[in-house]
Amino acid sequence: MGTPDFAVPSLDILIKHGYDISAVVTAPDKPAGRGQLLNESPVKKYALAANIPVLQPEKLKAPDFIEKLKSFNANLQIVVAFRMLPEIVWQMPENGTFNLHASLLPQYRGAAPINWAVINGETETGLTTFFLQHEIDTGDIILQEKLPIGPDETAGGLHDRMSIAGAELVLKTVKKIEANNIKTQKQILAQDIKTAPKIFKDDCRIDWNKPLNELHNFIRGLSPYPTAWTTFDSKVFKIYKTAKEYSGYQGEYGLVFTDKKTFLKVGVKGGFLHLLEIQTEGKKRVKANEFLNGFRGENGISKLY
Repeated sequence: MGTPDFAVPSLDILIKHGYDISAVVTAPDKPAGRGQLLNESPVKKYALAANIPVLQPEKLKAPDFIEKLKSFNANLQIVVAFRMLPEIVWQMPENGTFNLHASLLPQYRGAAPINWAVINGETETGLTTFFLQHEIDTGDIILQEKLPIGPDETAGGLHDRMSIAGAELVLKTVKKIEANNIKTQKQILAQDIKTAPKIFKDDCRIDWNKPLNELHNFIRGLSPYPTAWTTFDSKVFKIYKTAKEYSGYQGEYGLVFTDKKTFLKVGVKGGFLHLLEIQTEGKKRVKANEFLNGFRGENGISKLY
């Protein structure tokens, strides 16, 4: 059970190791692009190419879906980047249902664990497999694996590494269940638990009054999606990649400095934030020097909001 690119390596590794995938459950096709053509999920595309039956329920409690799912008689269900399952679904197989989550639970429970780990400046994160139970991301832990986070790594780069490492952890988990060699561990809540709620567009607006390190982490934690943004000339200005320049900058925060050829940097608390990859509204994503080559303003950009 999965939908996005993140889930594909887990499906792939199980097939390549000879496991019988009786069916795939994924999200319904959705209209996308200017033509609003129906778009199939990455997991569906992979499953169809591998000749695996695909189920795409609108409602996970629908009687026809429950009946169809039971007919496959699966003895284990695996969830990777999917929706919250009702009890009638996750209790169905004899060996239960386990989920792959992109954090070291109980830290970063929620929809966006990769983004929030980077935004919060973590130097380490990890992956967890756990059996589903009633409350989301609270089930008994099966296996965990730690991963470092680079100081300039984006959420996108970390996502790609974690999808591969996650597939390996899924395979290890399946092998343990198959060998009846499972010793689960209860999640122990501490006082310093951090959560990972879903991120909306308004949450991605940059506050230029924040310190240099915090801004750098915020932008890389939202890159490439859903993307940190600000405005200039009343238009949305997306920022994908930055670099830090520490200094004793004492000017107004959010002011832009540029030689109109090679660099574009913003004065913030603690120094300057160099804007390396950006995208103006209606344009494509470009490097700063490409943007400056096409910028014809007399005084450059004076301030970001």
